[in-house]
Amino acid sequence: MPNSRPRPGLPRRALLAAALAAPALARAQAPGADWPNQAIRYINPYPPGGSTDTLSRLWCQKMTEITGQQFVVENRGGSGGDIGVEAVARSRPDGLTIGLGGIASHAISPTLKASLPFDPAKDFTFATGLWKLPNLLIVNNDLPVRTVPELIALLRANPGKYSYGSAGPGTTLHLSGAMLGQLAGLDIQHVPYRGAAPAMIDLLAGRVQFMLDNIPGAIAQARQGKVRALAVTSAKRSPVAPELPSLSEFLPGFDIVSWTCLIAPAGLPPAMVARMNALSKRALESEDLKKAYFDQGAETWWATPEQVADYRVQQYEKLRPLIIASGAQQG
Repeated sequence: MPNSRPRPGLPRRALLAAALAAPALARAQAPGADWPNQAIRYINPYPPGGSTDTLSRLWCQKMTEITGQQFVVENRGGSGGDIGVEAVARSRPDGLTIGLGGIASHAISPTLKASLPFDPAKDFTFATGLWKLPNLLIVNNDLPVRTVPELIALLRANPGKYSYGSAGPGTTLHLSGAMLGQLAGLDIQHVPYRGAAPAMIDLLAGRVQFMLDNIPGAIAQARQGKVRALAVTSAKRSPVAPELPSLSEFLPGFDIVSWTCLIAPAGLPPAMVARMNALSKRALESEDLKKAYFDQGAETWWATPEQVADYRVQQYEKLRPLIIASGAQQG
């Protein structure tokens, strides 16, 4: 008759294996450690068709590929991005709703607007950076300048005569022009438009003489010969157009870039934030996404949650006096 008694030592080995597996099991069961375990809603607070939409969809596509869960973009524009950003802040902190934050909502609007429907620091979890891109200084082809020093000399010799277009008061396009005027000591006119597209139309027609537009749209116009590109607004030259100097090469301290970050409502479990950041790192450091961003004039930007939070504060403090001096404050 077979011996049905347990072999000596087997329970001990089983107990030892269970003890060794316990920490890993505990980590796996930490709230949010399995994120994402279902489809994710990603709110882009701007209308479809623009560069934020394209870059957001590229990231979501890569995250879908990595995780096997669908990342679905929902465009919720309005109030300069405030409506969509507020929707993220007011959603449940379960990781099912995330969205796009950045320089406009989290560094400019707190000074630009008298009141906001959200607290840019307290109402959000900052998960990672997403991308950065500079603006590009472009001039009408009829303007008799081919370099930044020539443009500055022309503007200084003709105070109040020349104007630049922007996508509206307080946008990075406006603030780039304000910084140019401030650092170079220029008297130039700002003409705000309801978006970059109508400003570009008037630049091509010569109704404004120059513009500091986001590089994706501006570089395309320059490469087609419709405008003349002079410099980028980032502190260093952009790999997208390395032949162009940075404005900081002529005006030390000049540095404005459009940056974005991945946001979620405040109160996400730490394990979920760590998982979100780690998966985003895989996406943002993948060669195909880096190339896709490069083709759009942007650079991927991975950062820890702490680095994004600190960067937001630095940008807010840097841009606040510029916004006030520009007279762009609302209300």
